[in-house]
Amino acid sequence: MRLAVCGPGHPFRGGIAATTTQLVLALTARGHDVTFFTPLRQYPRWLYPGRDDRDPAACPHIPGARPLLDPLAPWSFPAVRSALIRLDADAWIFPYWTWAWAPLWRFLLGSGGRPPAVAIVHNPADHDAGPHQRLAAAFVLGRSDGLFTHAGQLAASLRAAFPGVPVASFPLPPVQRLDLPDRTTARHKLGVGPDDYVALFLGLIRPYKGADILLEAAARLGPGTRWRFLVAGEPWGKLGTQLEELHHRLKLEDRVRLDLGWIAESRVAVCLAAADLLVLPYRAGSQSAVAPLALAHGLPVLSTAVGGLPELIEDGVNGLLIPPGDPAALAAALERLDAGRLRELGDGAKAAAARLTWDAYASTLEILLKRLSGSPGPAAAATK
Repeated sequence: MRLAVCGPGHPFRGGIAATTTQLVLALTARGHDVTFFTPLRQYPRWLYPGRDDRDPAACPHIPGARPLLDPLAPWSFPAVRSALIRLDADAWIFPYWTWAWAPLWRFLLGSGGRPPAVAIVHNPADHDAGPHQRLAAAFVLGRSDGLFTHAGQLAASLRAAFPGVPVASFPLPPVQRLDLPDRTTARHKLGVGPDDYVALFLGLIRPYKGADILLEAAARLGPGTRWRFLVAGEPWGKLGTQLEELHHRLKLEDRVRLDLGWIAESRVAVCLAAADLLVLPYRAGSQSAVAPLALAHGLPVLSTAVGGLPELIEDGVNGLLIPPGDPAALAAALERLDAGRLRELGDGAKAAAARLTWDAYASTLEILLKRLSGSPGPAAAATK
């Protein structure tokens, strides 16, 4: 099939850029002729309160990618749509995760004269979305010809919200498997003792992810606990200052390390190598890109039972599930874990990760694309 994929990629960073890039690579590997349209910019500065949203090393550059998208310049939308139409693709594919891109997607979907378009739904609406953000999402997703998402729970809600629109789902695979340093070396870099257990919180820090709940749970553990905590990621807005204040107020300097800022790939590898457990204390959410990354490196996950996370984290097999918003439950779960149990859950993590491949992901999306386009598959690109 001849496919057009529109969305963030190199030189931008973030989960959407990384996963969209991996999708392009997976579809290409399956024999499809893929053109990747990437952005000139992602967000208005006020919407991304981190340090920067560019990092050329964050995801690979795909030769032939066309930097053309500008969600902040409506006068550029007609030229983008014309370029897509001229491509004569069998289908268009684009990620949906934020209202900031909704005007561009809505214009590209237009009123006709285009091939089927599939939205990869990371979030059906922004986290903490208000009515305007939800309306923006409905305008885009309701005009899409197919929806693809990463959890059965989210797929069911999309079917209910957009009856008649085909929906498919597959769990999000790990964006990449990193070359991890030696565990002893990694723990030495982080100042972790040989007998300590390390619980890791990793990724962009936003209020719904509950990093503050993890700090409150850490404060509940007794003075003899072997657990040490690493919170590594870039805070959203003023959240970094709030976490530092909570860290000081709870007197957690001896057991919690705050590494607040953009975490480069090399640093991510150190964190994963040193950790015994990934912790996702989410208040809400649909999924996590960090969870499959941890599983791929044999790291079990302690997560709250929100969104599609219980479909990825099997309680007692590759991790533990607890109620959201409950520091006491989080602390109790940590106290139940010892070296033997962590090894067992780590083995379960490796087994779970083996099923999460980008080829399987692309294959599932391909079935939806065939249904919409009537194409017999990748071989069609050779004869078109």
